Amino acid sequence: MTVDDTGSGEDAEGREDVHPSSTPFERGDSHTPDSEGDPLALRLEGLILGAERRYTPFQAARSAGVSMELASRFWRAMGFADIGQAKALTEADVLALRRLAGLVEAGLLSEAMAVQVARSTGQTTARLAEWQIDSFLEGLTEPPEPGMTRTEVTYPIVELLLPELEEFLVYVWRRQLAASAGRVVQAADDEEMVDRRLAVGFADLVGFTRLTRRMEEEELGELVEAFETTAADLVAARGGRLIKTLGDEVLYAADDVGTAAEVALRLIETMAHDETMPELRVGMAFGTVTTRMGDVFGTTVNLASRLTSIAPRDSVLVDSAFAEELIRSGEAPASEAEAAEAVAAAEKEGEEPPAYRFALRPMWQRPVRGLGVVEPWLLTRRNGES
Repeated sequence: MTVDDTGSGEDAEGREDVHPSSTPFERGDSHTPDSEGDPLALRLEGLILGAERRYTPFQAARSAGVSMELASRFWRAMGFADIGQAKALTEADVLALRRLAGLVEAGLLSEAMAVQVARSTGQTTARLAEWQIDSFLEGLTEPPEPGMTRTEVTYPIVELLLPELEEFLVYVWRRQLAASAGRVVQAADDEEMVDRRLAVGFADLVGFTRLTRRMEEEELGELVEAFETTAADLVAARGGRLIKTLGDEVLYAADDVGTAAEVALRLIETMAHDETMPELRVGMAFGTVTTRMGDVFGTTVNLASRLTSIAPRDSVLVDSAFAEELIRSGEAPASEAEAAEAVAAAEKEGEEPPAYRFALRPMWQRPVRGLGVVEPWLLTRRNGES
């Protein structure tokens, strides 16, 4: 059995060249793309991709000069389903494979890192694309006249929006890349670029499981969207970074404890003034955090999560390291007695008294599953200020 010059993967009788050890990406036993056979879907695909289907996966890999194994790894990492040997790939797919492989060949990226680049980009943009279709595009394509179908409106809308959304996506990505690069170059040493000391916070809606049984799906979706939007806006405005949302919970991080504390209390205060929102609780910890693909891992993250689960309603609990850092940085006094002494000393010397933003109250030590005994501190605003 031979492969013809076009790279079609067929023998002389037209049968596909299939090997038992082939990956599903190479075999013909997987489903073809969802748009197969639907004229409008094919037109939309051509509009969005800007190119026609020309290649099978085998042909695309061959044209890009990469092995089928590596092409399969890249394709799956980007989040795309196996397509067998359907002729569904375009010139852009070939170029993407060639670029990733070229970065590896030039020694700029290892093969594992190139796969990570593909995976992180695929996961991020997949969520964005789903949101834009489900929420954004769906609302815009309501038929403007009786008798018109949504499909008749979709194509011209996409045609108008596509270049604008593409430019905006690149702009936001460059902005985020610049901000992230700035944080990296300010790191104290090379190790800190990956394992950094961060303040990590979890904010969790109380009684969300009960709400899912009482609310209609649309109402529940609106509540979750409002919570995520409010949290994302507050985190960004105060200088934190939203790591991810989990429906009834958000995870965020900040370079310093003062920022993280301000975000937590703002979240509690904002949600408390919204009668449609359930109560909120927040847990935070400070320490070394491992960052991978935009996510954070490690004992500090686990501790913040555990503190959230034991925090009282509409309250913020922090670990001892977080409390110590707030005290060290002058954001909070160790005790009210110490605060009174500092004020008296400042007045005696004719100086401005310390302006503490936050107050800390030690709670009972308690065992936390998997982390031993921890000493939570209740975080509040100093003198109730906001």
